[in-house]
Amino acid sequence: MRKLLILFCLCLISSCDLFTSTEVKTQKLVEKELQAINWNDVDQYPLFDDCDETASKASQKECFENTLLLHFSMTLQEFEFILDKDIEEVVYVDFLVDKEGKITVLNIDKNRLIQEQIPEFDGIVSRSLKSLPALGPALKRGIPVNAKFRIPIILNSE
Repeated sequence: MRKLLILFCLCLISSCDLFTSTEVKTQKLVEKELQAINWNDVDQYPLFDDCDETASKASQKECFENTLLLHFSMTLQEFEFILDKDIEEVVYVDFLVDKEGKITVLNIDKNRLIQEQIPEFDGIVSRSLKSLPALGPALKRGIPVNAKFRIPIILNSE
């Protein structure tokens, strides 16, 4: 009888998880899932109308970046800049694509030479981003999310 009582106590102790509420179990599962998500990466990049949403993630990224850089290149070629010195610099543009696909310039990282030679550069870049074709937002697990990007623009006056 004593052995049966000890066995019963061991079973009772080991089955404490059976008495845990489903809400607690669900919360633990959600916490574990949230920790497994890489929040610094998106499942689908923001896409322009001419980009294929069924393509691989790498192809989507390439289409997104190429469309942006082509648009910047065409915009900058429309302007004629008068420069005192030759410029061969890289300017980094940080921008945010929000949940609706709207673009906001966060920062334009340029050196003093660019600021002196092309003071209107920030305005040109901002206008260029705002004149981009329609853009779908980035997706994380099928949900639209904000996504921050940094692209390099190579300025070469030669």
